[in-house]
Amino acid sequence: MGIHEDIQEVEEEIRQTPYNKATSHHIGKLKAKLARLRDEVVKKAASKGGGEGYSVRKSGDATVTLVGFPSVGKSTLLNKLTDANSEVGAYEFTTLGVIPGVLEYKSATIQILDVPGLVKGAASGRGHGREVISVVRNCDLVLFMLDVFHNYHHDVLTQELYDAGIRLNQKPPDVVIKRQDRGGITISSTLDLDLPDDLIKAILADYKIHNAHVLIRDNIDVDQLIDVIMGNRVYIPSVTVVNKVDMADEYVLNKCKKEYPDATYISADKEINLDSVKEMIFGSLDFIRIYLKPQGGPADMEEPLIVRRGTTVGDICDHLHRDFRRKFRYSLIWGRSAKHPGQRAGLDHVLRDKDLLTLIIAK
Repeated sequence: MGIHEDIQEVEEEIRQTPYNKATSHHIGKLKAKLARLRDEVVKKAASKGGGEGYSVRKSGDATVTLVGFPSVGKSTLLNKLTDANSEVGAYEFTTLGVIPGVLEYKSATIQILDVPGLVKGAASGRGHGREVISVVRNCDLVLFMLDVFHNYHHDVLTQELYDAGIRLNQKPPDVVIKRQDRGGITISSTLDLDLPDDLIKAILADYKIHNAHVLIRDNIDVDQLIDVIMGNRVYIPSVTVVNKVDMADEYVLNKCKKEYPDATYISADKEINLDSVKEMIFGSLDFIRIYLKPQGGPADMEEPLIVRRGTTVGDICDHLHRDFRRKFRYSLIWGRSAKHPGQRAGLDHVLRDKDLLTLIIAK
């Protein structure tokens, strides 16, 4: 029996096993086994090597990857939004490499990547799946593009990315597992957990972790615990665009809107609602604006520095010049992150939207 058959067998056993207190241990161990098997498939696909056109250096203030089945209109959307020139054709797998484009919007420079269409089985390498997923894992936002007539593709796409270790619209569980040489498993938590200690220990043992201190600050489930143990998951926000609305009648469109009420509905070819796509991308990337103020001079209020929320003074130093962090003395901050105007702060200070920042650098 091959690994794919093993996966199907475990999946079927999980489906057929009713979940209750008596079966929770068994299902937990099955999920742990399933995660190991899926990870083995992904590693196997990665070991086969890749083709050309999949090594793209991130640039700009953030990177967005267009994800969809072949021929849903990703190339057309990229060409309409950016300066890219991605080949457009009405047949599958028109895009055989990664095509980058740049969207300039509200002072932000956003890199958008058009990749080959994903298909079922992509996580195990089918249809350029391995290469595409490697690009997705390194982006800041996934933009799902659906055909209004085939919106069920969304479930297939999200499952393929999930199987490849990509967690969409989730935060990493606040769990720390510190391995030790002896002492068994000790579990500390800051809240009441739904997972019993003996199930946590059983899953850890399944991954050959027999001595460790586990600190849990979230009410996690079995899948999240496995994600922490695996240690190779990435957490990325996602948004959805439904294309070809100009070809759909009212019944098809309303049915799709009921299933995806938060999606943006467009026609890339007819340039319908593309401004909403730009606004959605910008808003989902959680940008903030930082205005630089030279020491003793006025702040530059015309061209803010566009950075992601959570950026520190040290991150700004790295962004501006490779020597600024080494030569940094202190900073002065005016705005929402400051306790008082002109607060003196260090490298770890977290900035907020519309802050004014002065960097004092040793000469």
